Amino acid sequence: MFGNKKNSVEPTSSMNVNAPVKNNVAVSNDSNGLNSLVRGTIVEGNITSESDIRVDGTIKGNLHCKSKVIIGPSGYIDGEVKCANAMIEGRFHGKLQVAELLSVKEGAEVVGDVKTGKLMIQPGAVFNVSCNMKETIEIERETIKKQLPVNAANGTARVAG
Repeated sequence: MFGNKKNSVEPTSSMNVNAPVKNNVAVSNDSNGLNSLVRGTIVEGNITSESDIRVDGTIKGNLHCKSKVIIGPSGYIDGEVKCANAMIEGRFHGKLQVAELLSVKEGAEVVGDVKTGKLMIQPGAVFNVSCNMKETIEIERETIKKQLPVNAANGTARVAG
């Protein structure tokens, strides 16, 4: 009873025992699943996931997710994150690239460089970043091209006035 020492991990119903392993981190292939990193857990390194991931612990490294990243109230990521959507309730420091919607909730802290398609920030959030919005940048470029005549010979723009 007390002397039985096991060196292997017994799979539970929530574990995907068939998930491939990359750099000692399991990679999810289930696009409907939710990966979760609980409070008190610290991961250092790179994580790749095709399904949603919720972080209530700490990640120091890179996270690439083809779906949604949720940083819970106790969650902290220090590194680079690339994902489709993100909701931040905790803390993020680093480089963040969100293809669609970045939602920053009240009490969240985001510091670093951000690129996103759409942005929603609730009052009470800390948002100290250099931010580029893809749709806004594309609109501005088209507007500038229409407003400034271009010299066809050398490609330079002339400003009237």
